[in-house]
Amino acid sequence: MLSTAHSRQHHHAFEKSPSSHLKNLDRKLQQAVNHATSKYMQRIYPLAGIQRSSSNLTLSSLSLSQNSNDSSLSSSNSSWEPKVPLLYGGTFSPWGDVLVSLEMRREDDDKASHHDVEGGEEDFDCSEPGSQHRCSWITKNSDEAYVQFHDECWGVPVYSDNRLFELLSLSGMLIDHNWTEILKRRDMYREVFADFDPSTVARMDDDAIAEISSNKELKLAESRVRCIVENAKCIQKVGKEFGSFSGYMWGHVNHRPVVGKYRHHKYIPFRTPKSEAVSKDLVRRGFRLVGPVIVYSFMQAAGIAIDHLVDCFRFNECVRLAERSWGITNVAA
Repeated sequence: MLSTAHSRQHHHAFEKSPSSHLKNLDRKLQQAVNHATSKYMQRIYPLAGIQRSSSNLTLSSLSLSQNSNDSSLSSSNSSWEPKVPLLYGGTFSPWGDVLVSLEMRREDDDKASHHDVEGGEEDFDCSEPGSQHRCSWITKNSDEAYVQFHDECWGVPVYSDNRLFELLSLSGMLIDHNWTEILKRRDMYREVFADFDPSTVARMDDDAIAEISSNKELKLAESRVRCIVENAKCIQKVGKEFGSFSGYMWGHVNHRPVVGKYRHHKYIPFRTPKSEAVSKDLVRRGFRLVGPVIVYSFMQAAGIAIDHLVDCFRFNECVRLAERSWGITNVAA
């Protein structure tokens, strides 16, 4: 009798306030999903050394090929490049299926790009009439600094430790800014970081770090400046072990750039197995702001990965520069 009455009492209570029970159930379910997703995304996108930030960074801002400010590309990007914000405090976007699809797309890149080179979907020409054909994310509305970087630097094999250190540092700044913003301040960064000489930057003390971070024109938080200084120290250690930072980095690809041969920018990955391996080793050596996505942006900028579209005038030029540097042929084979 007592158990029956107790059961009726609970049943009656549920009938009187079903919404409260449902809300509690929904809340617990959402918490479980968020926790599981957060742990999963930390495994998929473990951007090392990144501290809590209020930046509304998206994956797209980490690659020059997905960094165009031109709205004319938005319709083309919408099916493959959702604007997924990453909150760098250990918590990532709960839209795991979107980023998982990027992982799945990465596995199909070689097959898809080969199909396109043979004559798949047509790319659209954003170059002005009579001008050189550039990668499709360069348009008439692109910033001059952005276009110049594409035409003169991006994808050019770099072997100087200072320049590699510079490009690694600039790629790390993509956590807070896009390429256009960074490139406009590039000369200022070179000035305050002694032209990115690792030995000089490694000796920067707290006063120098505070002075740089207090410069509002640079828009660098103190934590970001410290990351650059720490990376300079790590580069010195790597140089002692491998002879140079350049030798260490190029050794990861057997001194031959990885050539993408992509015909459409939607097939250019955000990260690759190689960038994951490089990132893991950099983290092991104490480097900061070197997650696999940032590392791949660095590899693209330094010509360790050549991801100009095949019909861009810079594709063959960058490949020839790589062949000439190492005295090898058929880099893009």
